[in-house]
Amino acid sequence: MKKSLLTLGLALVVLTSSYAQRRQRTEEELKPLVKAKDTATYNAWSFEVALGQSKGVRPYTPGYFSSNPNAELGSVRANSFTIGVRYMMSPKFGFKFDLASDRLKNNTSESLPFDVQQYRFGAQGVINASRLFGVEKQFNRFGLLLHGGLTAARITPKYDSPVAGEVDNFNKTENTFGLIFGLTPEVRISKKLGLQLDLSMISNFRQHFAWDGHYSETQNNLAGQMLNASLGFTYGLGKFADHGDYAVMPNKQLEEIAALEKRIGEMETLMNDTDKDGVPDYLDVENNSIAGVAVDTKGRMVDLNSNGIPDEMEAALGRTFADKNSVAKAIDAAGNSTMVAKFINEGYVATFFDTNKTKPTNVSTEGIDFILTYMRNNPTASVDIIGHADEIGDSERNKKLADQRANSVKQVLIKAGINADRLNIIAAGEDTSVDATSDEARRLVRRVTFKVK
Repeated sequence: MKKSLLTLGLALVVLTSSYAQRRQRTEEELKPLVKAKDTATYNAWSFEVALGQSKGVRPYTPGYFSSNPNAELGSVRANSFTIGVRYMMSPKFGFKFDLASDRLKNNTSESLPFDVQQYRFGAQGVINASRLFGVEKQFNRFGLLLHGGLTAARITPKYDSPVAGEVDNFNKTENTFGLIFGLTPEVRISKKLGLQLDLSMISNFRQHFAWDGHYSETQNNLAGQMLNASLGFTYGLGKFADHGDYAVMPNKQLEEIAALEKRIGEMETLMNDTDKDGVPDYLDVENNSIAGVAVDTKGRMVDLNSNGIPDEMEAALGRTFADKNSVAKAIDAAGNSTMVAKFINEGYVATFFDTNKTKPTNVSTEGIDFILTYMRNNPTASVDIIGHADEIGDSERNKKLADQRANSVKQVLIKAGINADRLNIIAAGEDTSVDATSDEARRLVRRVTFKVK
């Protein structure tokens, strides 16, 4: 009971330590991903240029209008030119600054002639609606921006009226301010270049010039409204290959989840315990220990006297044959025991060697003693003597070394009185079942095992 509790305690310590180490490693590996969340992976800056048409909606002085009032929509002939820069603070939100020129003229003979020049500056917030609503993948090459903000404008009438007595505001200027709102459908042409169609509405406050250039009384602040439609290009500025509006943004949260799932999967694999000894496979240097036999923290069966036989197995044999002081005497009393033969054939009796040596180590000769006793008490039995080597060095040389080790053990048994005809040499060569980089693991496979027949 105490031994079982000790084994369980060691297993819990190993599992807890392993989990803590793996958790710490997982957190360290995820730091670059978390840090990457705050690092741009797209061209945040872009340059925009557009040509279009502007139409002053209101106010107009009676007798003046920009198009035929009897037409449903009317025609728009005013020229507009816009340039600007945009900065996206994130893939969804940003701001832009632009300069625009609007030239308003009458384009129908039914209106009295007028010519008004407006220059305006805009500072606006921008929303990438495609990304905001998560439909950029469905839109593919297409996108949609929403924008809105403040404008400051200067209005200057450019028509010098020839009518005698008419108030002439030629080249007089007025500064005003207002709001602008719009939407911009866009389509990608190349990785950095996109085509945009912008539709905007501008509302000016504290405006005294009508769009035909006539001046209202100072106390009459007009609310000027203008519509603008323009077609232009946007070009991404920066080191990345794609324009920020169209770049595929990595989902950092999904990447973190995937990384965590991968780490958990690796941890589950590492926590496998094939031989059920309470030591995870990745720490277990002896991954074939007998069920119920005590092991150390590296999964090796406990063999304090280093005779190649697990201590608990020795104790079990001693109890079985009523002599707890000598396994050899137990075998002598048992004679041709099926259990002892199975014990030998499964590799629990062995003798071990140092690197490149053919003489058994001093502490492992009891394995030969075990076989000698068995052979003497079973005179009709024969035994295969199986030589092994680790995988360091040339394979052919290792096979020869394994053969020499088996012959060395054979000579010891012959000198002890066992007929050579009962001893069969087998050179198993390299044993590749353990980690070749581990000195301790390689020590386990530099051995000679036996198989009785």
